[in-house]
Amino acid sequence: MQYKTIIRITGLLMGLFSITMLPPALIAVFYGDGGGTAFIKAFVVSILLGLMLWYPNRHQKAELRTREGFLIVVLFWTVLGSIGALPFIFSKVPDLSWTDSFFESFSALTTTGATVIVGLDTLPKAVLFYRHLLQWMGGMGIIVLAVAILPLLGIGGMQLYKAEVPGPVKDSKMTPRIAETAKALWYIYLLLTVSCATAFYFAGMSVFDAICHSFSTIAIGGFSTHDASIGYFNSPMINTICAVFLLIAAVNFSLHFAAFSLRGINFKVYFKDTEFKALIAIQLILTAICFVTLYSTGVYDSPEQTLDYAFFQVVSISTTAGFGTESFHTWPLFLPILLIFSSFIGGCAGSTGGGMKVIRLILLLLQGSRELKRLVHPKAMYSIRIAGSALPDRIIDAVWGFFSAYALVFVVCMLALMMMEMDAITAFSATAASLNNLGPGLGDVANNYASISDGAKWVLVTAMLFGRLEVFTLLVLFTPTFWKN
Repeated sequence: MQYKTIIRITGLLMGLFSITMLPPALIAVFYGDGGGTAFIKAFVVSILLGLMLWYPNRHQKAELRTREGFLIVVLFWTVLGSIGALPFIFSKVPDLSWTDSFFESFSALTTTGATVIVGLDTLPKAVLFYRHLLQWMGGMGIIVLAVAILPLLGIGGMQLYKAEVPGPVKDSKMTPRIAETAKALWYIYLLLTVSCATAFYFAGMSVFDAICHSFSTIAIGGFSTHDASIGYFNSPMINTICAVFLLIAAVNFSLHFAAFSLRGINFKVYFKDTEFKALIAIQLILTAICFVTLYSTGVYDSPEQTLDYAFFQVVSISTTAGFGTESFHTWPLFLPILLIFSSFIGGCAGSTGGGMKVIRLILLLLQGSRELKRLVHPKAMYSIRIAGSALPDRIIDAVWGFFSAYALVFVVCMLALMMMEMDAITAFSATAASLNNLGPGLGDVANNYASISDGAKWVLVTAMLFGRLEVFTLLVLFTPTFWKN
């Protein structure tokens, strides 16, 4: 294990991450509503810590193996999540405890969107902007941005990319070199963010709100500058824009790259993709169920209003964004639980969405169908095919392994919360919301997480990391095999 190289890279990335403290400081100066000092202090502390790690090991350059890649990714998210808590610790408004500061930072960076802050409308603009900036950077994965730089420093980036990018199939690259892949991802990400902010602005948001909400929309994070979330604007147009861009961000970014390549625009690639078609089908089915249930129970006054709320809330929860037009936990019958369960599916592989990913659901269903056929014809040979190509059993085995690990982590976290005297509904929804990087839950965490105990918050922070790192990336560190030479 190349420990000195790992320490060097971690220090370097901490130094780069410290730059994120400067834009909020400038925002504080521009609006003059306070908060800037906390970010200057956080910048100084984080860059000094980065230098302390980097400088003694600055000459340690070695090619990363897969094991080092996994370790760096885990260290990166845990260390930067901790460094990201510094502005909240130093800030007087909001006045957060150490636990709450870490919870808010990890929730933002993992794009979970759960918050312990009450009174968002009165917070300094610098703090609001910082929360959204953390989500925006975490949404795509800061590692993917970093690997565009690491090759220039003599460090191979493919190991980091494979450990970070979500989804069951990670060996393909959109461009020949990993640095070019990372750049392509970020160009797409930036273009979508600018487009979303522009649409929000022309739909009636202020410049500040449009920028912040575009960050959390494209990141599928769910943070808002208002306690009422998107419902604050009371605009069907804004609801629709948000839902559309959430769907775009929930699609595999490699499809966006293929559709808008240098060869010209080609939308056919979307409709040839099995996962994309499944994602759209899931959204349509869930929207139809919610619309019929809400309309038949008379929750809203008109079909148009019912469709507006149903479509927005379905997309927001099922893609794991967690925005709200109003509290979906007050919806009748089974709808709140249905939407929580939909977050387990999440977005597509290679998107900024959380959950287990649509492609894994498809593969699980196909595997289940194959087993049923084998019961009828035990000697027959059946292959699982996606887009006409047969998948190797190694991928199917990996999906089943992931599903088992995901379920195990969910059960352990939920039981840990219940041991802390949390009621079953709250424990179930809080674990689902954290592991799926969703945010809002049911019961005591329907609006925010301020009322739960510090111990419960640390359990949920762990669940957030497991969800963001696709379980295996973090779980592999607890195996003895990983640490053997």
